[in-house]
Amino acid sequence: MSPSEGTNPPEPPLNGELPAVAPQLRALRRRASLTLEAAARAAGLSPAHLSRLETGQRQPSLPMLLALARIYGTTVSELLGETVAERDAVLRASEMEPTEAGGWTYWQAGAPGRGMQALRVHVPHGSQGDIVRVHPGEEWLYVLKGRLRLRLGDTTHLLAPGDSAHFDSLTPHRIAAADHDGADFLFVHTLLQSPTAALCLGPTTPGETP
Repeated sequence: MSPSEGTNPPEPPLNGELPAVAPQLRALRRRASLTLEAAARAAGLSPAHLSRLETGQRQPSLPMLLALARIYGTTVSELLGETVAERDAVLRASEMEPTEAGGWTYWQAGAPGRGMQALRVHVPHGSQGDIVRVHPGEEWLYVLKGRLRLRLGDTTHLLAPGDSAHFDSLTPHRIAAADHDGADFLFVHTLLQSPTAALCLGPTTPGETP
């Protein structure tokens, strides 16, 4: 993103259609009484980038959705415009709708608005392999299919189906599929318990492979 990007006028949404998440992002930011500049700064984005998310010119990644959900004091489900009448204890497979974010595909595996969020995730090979995450909370994952490469601090773990990991999210971490067919895993996190927490994203060491 060039420094002058923030001075360029927004472009119209592709095909004249506004993705469902775009107006929801804007509405929830306004509900939180945040200016575009303040929300973008808290999320580690430029105002121009957030504006493009709100006008449908860019699709947010899952880490961006998590960051904005905490800043706005809501859940990823609400950001995506998903609503449920009640917090049912059981979620049927037929009710799980896939969502694309940042190259990953994920399915809600629990009711929205809870203290923990459960997801079923598919990570293609090479997707977001260079993103390191650092944020408050805890994460637990269980590999269902394929092999997952989990980097925790300076240590890399190769997880096979049936392996699991439970770690403090303040430990710099990176998740990537080790096989070309990608990997599937269950993912439970407490990220949404702290709406004011900032999500820190950054590249790994230049030239380092996931």
